[in-house]
Amino acid sequence: MTARPIAATIASLMPRAKAELTELVAFQSVADPAQFPRSECEAAADWVADALRAEGFQDVALLDTPDGTQSVYGFLPGPAGAPTVLLYAHYDVQPPLDESAWLSPPFELTERDGRWYGRGAADCKGGFIMHLLALRALKADGGVPVSVKVIAEGSEEQGTGGLERYAQAHPELLAADTIVIGDTGNFRVGLPTVTATLRGMTMLRVTLDTLEGNLHSGQFGGAAPDALAAMIQLLASLRAEDGSTTVDGLTADTEWDGLQYPEAEFRSDAKVLDGVELIGTGTVADRIWARPAVTVIGIDCPPVVGATPSLQASARAQISLRVPPGRDAAEATELLTAHLVAHAPWGARVSVEQVGQGQPFRADTTSPAYTSMARAMEAAYPGETMQTSGMGGSIPLCNTLAALYPEAEILLIGLSEPEAQIHAVNESVSPEELERLSVTEALFLRNYADSKRA
Repeated sequence: MTARPIAATIASLMPRAKAELTELVAFQSVADPAQFPRSECEAAADWVADALRAEGFQDVALLDTPDGTQSVYGFLPGPAGAPTVLLYAHYDVQPPLDESAWLSPPFELTERDGRWYGRGAADCKGGFIMHLLALRALKADGGVPVSVKVIAEGSEEQGTGGLERYAQAHPELLAADTIVIGDTGNFRVGLPTVTATLRGMTMLRVTLDTLEGNLHSGQFGGAAPDALAAMIQLLASLRAEDGSTTVDGLTADTEWDGLQYPEAEFRSDAKVLDGVELIGTGTVADRIWARPAVTVIGIDCPPVVGATPSLQASARAQISLRVPPGRDAAEATELLTAHLVAHAPWGARVSVEQVGQGQPFRADTTSPAYTSMARAMEAAYPGETMQTSGMGGSIPLCNTLAALYPEAEILLIGLSEPEAQIHAVNESVSPEELERLSVTEALFLRNYADSKRA
């Protein structure tokens, strides 16, 4: 198969793609009304819906999901008897974090050193643009050979499960023969990769109370139990001395048998400071793809500026636990909750609130769709073959779709390679990767349609 006509069309469309991504990145679509106005997400959803209508999609709708956000749906009918492919992306993004640490404004797409910088450029507004490019190229080269459903989620980053619950209540809506999740990334720029596994996630908010109110640390310190000190001790119980995750009852010794991640490359990608050790045991791939990992993602405590000599009566933290394939996220939630209660020091009163949860995922890479994807990647990336890796992050919708449509094949590709620095400051996307993966997706859709006719 030659990629030349499709590749030439997509190359010609890249200036338009950059302009569209600029518009889409400009929406501050963080699905957290405590930080950003809901109107930003609504405006982004309207933009996505208008883009689908402009491409001839039918039944375009803004779906009000149970978590208070909107997902965007559209259907593009293909030839009679053609298979149906569902293309997924999400338009919500992570908060920008420390805006002063960005080298350019987070919600202004900025080209620098051959990359396009902006929050959501790779994760995952660029994924939606990738879908548009692939479909436009096919239409310019004979037509789209499959029926296409597109779903663009509005709260993936929050893990609040709106689209999952909507899909469960409307199981016919997203039914498809194959599903392409455009929200992962190549193992390395230029190395075509499908993601075979995802760790699941549970997120808990834990509060410790020890006193009726704050006390003077000089008058009462040394005997009165300080809630912040109790929280520090409790959080420390979640890690062994080498940094491994230690949740009572949750094993952490699974080994990864696929593509390996050399430690030197990982240190460079993660920007680990010289002299600082990695945490955990086993290979890097074991640790980030096959084993649980706990992270304290937030803690309420007095800031250094303005601090007073006081014992804290209450402390609160938010904890994320990544759950490897083969473990149930609900069971992991129960184990983590029990651990927090059991290890709270000094009889501190503990309350635990579940904030979010998603199951881990494992794809069947022996399915016919993966054969079609391998051929497409080899054509789009001359001289390379498709690699299979894991991903430490979570896409909760995957397991929902797998349960609703057990016969559907699910593939995960995307733009979030290591240099993209998703979820961090200075997120960016490689325009070359956007171009090549758009070619890949277009060729995959054609290959897949041919395989179903054979």
